[in-house]
Amino acid sequence: MLSISNVSKTYGNSQVKAVDTISLAVESKQILGFIGPNGAGKTTTMKMVTGVLEPDAGQITINGYDIMAAPIEAKQSFGYVPDSPDMFLRLKGLEYLNFMGDMYSVDETTRREKIAHMGDIFEMTGALNSRIQSYSHGMRQKIVIMGALLHNPGLWILDEPLTGLDPRSSFQLKEMMRAHAESGNAVLFSTHMLEVAEKLCDKIALINKGRIVFFGELEALKAQYNQLSLEDIFMEVTARA
Repeated sequence: MLSISNVSKTYGNSQVKAVDTISLAVESKQILGFIGPNGAGKTTTMKMVTGVLEPDAGQITINGYDIMAAPIEAKQSFGYVPDSPDMFLRLKGLEYLNFMGDMYSVDETTRREKIAHMGDIFEMTGALNSRIQSYSHGMRQKIVIMGALLHNPGLWILDEPLTGLDPRSSFQLKEMMRAHAESGNAVLFSTHMLEVAEKLCDKIALINKGRIVFFGELEALKAQYNQLSLEDIFMEVTARA
């Protein structure tokens, strides 16, 4: 569903690449955990995948569509939760969801059903007629997640989606991610919660200083490090680098 091939990105006149010739793929029925320390290039990569940033080199395709050459077709295939939920703060929650529904041409019946369903899952129904600026950080995170998933995209691209969520909502989102992958779709998500990645992901992409230092199944990674936990492997790899 997603292919990233030899992609690089440099900011301004810097000689240091924020993302340095990375390649990875997310197939259907997979959850790929994208992990790395702060400043490693995770968010930059996700912004290039979603078309927010243009790569300096390489190619990104989603369902066969190049994100730069065919951006509308590519963007119809995914839902994106960015690293910050502070957006459209003057809109009411329901206004924001209807805006997202209009953007993705979600019909009225489907829209109402999805909003009601996700509002119940995330305990947001009573807050939908309040302005987003009045929401807590966790509530803002929930409304952005609801908007990203409203059109039932095949690929979910989630940048630290669990940050700020209460335990119940975090559990529900993880269950949704697993069910989404098992139904033939795919999820790319970045997280600092390594124990979550270890339990939830089918594959791991470990990025450090703009380079992919491991991409593959978690068991293969553990085999290289005497069956250490993902957290221990992460600490060893990043400290060594």
